[in-house]
Amino acid sequence: MNKNLFIDTAKITIKAGNGGDGSVSFRREKFVPKGGPDGGDGGYGGSVYFEAISNMATLMDFRAKSKYAAQPGQGGTGKKMYGLHGEDLIIKVPRGTMIYQVTKTDTTGVLSEVLVADMVSEGERVLLAQGGRGGKGNEKFKSSTNQTPLQYTKGTPGEEKDLRLEIKLIADVGLVGKPNAGKSTLLNRLTGTNAKVANYPFTTLIPNLGVCLLKSGKTLIIADVPGLIEGAAEGRGLGDDFLRHVERTKLIVHLVDPFVFDKDKDFAEQAVESYDAIRNELSLYSDKIAKKREIVVITKLDIFEVKEKFEDIKKAFKKKKIDVQGISAVTGEGISEFLQKLMVEFSKITSADLDVPQITTKVYGITDLPNRRLVFNDNVAEYDHLWE
Repeated sequence: MNKNLFIDTAKITIKAGNGGDGSVSFRREKFVPKGGPDGGDGGYGGSVYFEAISNMATLMDFRAKSKYAAQPGQGGTGKKMYGLHGEDLIIKVPRGTMIYQVTKTDTTGVLSEVLVADMVSEGERVLLAQGGRGGKGNEKFKSSTNQTPLQYTKGTPGEEKDLRLEIKLIADVGLVGKPNAGKSTLLNRLTGTNAKVANYPFTTLIPNLGVCLLKSGKTLIIADVPGLIEGAAEGRGLGDDFLRHVERTKLIVHLVDPFVFDKDKDFAEQAVESYDAIRNELSLYSDKIAKKREIVVITKLDIFEVKEKFEDIKKAFKKKKIDVQGISAVTGEGISEFLQKLMVEFSKITSADLDVPQITTKVYGITDLPNRRLVFNDNVAEYDHLWE
């Protein structure tokens, strides 16, 4: 399997452990001819949690294994001995993973998806399948009128769910533009990464991430999103697969390559048309993406024809009330000015600009698990009354 393969979607099934059955038992000891009931309760089944971590980049592991189950609780035994609780299962996923529960809406088998968790923060943990409750042993049914009870209860089944996992990269800045616009070259220049660059379209087949250190000391995570083409929002090219990664970014840097060989159009006209085409695709995919803050950058100033026509290009964009930056990621020309602009625009971003998805299931912190177990620094405390 290709280790560099970027897997950002996966379908899995999770199953919490069943609760153990209660026991039917009577005390049998020497000199105790009429011992009473002593059947113990069954143990609780383990629950299934998801936890977000930073040192995991793709969902490749979930393509190799699609079914995950927590341990069941053991049945109770005599001498009022409780069955062992099943161990909880904690499934680790990359930060930025969105978890959808897949259900059939009717008898026709039509599927629906509901967003139940958005794993954004490091260490964030969510309960998605509750373990079954242990059954009661016959010792719990004794009374003055029922001194030899044969009753017991079975453990309840653990929850089982079909899920779809989807990664949306968490980046401060997203580089967008048509294929071969210079996104990977700029990423390499700003972050020191080694993204593949070549003089042909669709060189980048998967999103790349890098960390840029600004003069202020602030670091920005920059994502190079594979090249978009017209029709990307409807599935053409690579854009349909990776447009989702633009949704997480706080700021869009739109790279425009005016160096297109069309003799019937000048560079300024081609640059504006290229910009408008990608803006249209972003709008078709999501209104929220279209409303994000944006810096427009004209690339490849190291090419003589682009350098010569740059002022004309600026005037053409000025008519659309858009200020543009000019850079050459190869020679470094204009990079300092671009970074200054990046700092200014990024400082303007507020929480109101960010997309916060609507989650239908509460996401629990590590000290707020709605289960029989509350976790405090890996110490487990039992709270049986939560199950009553």
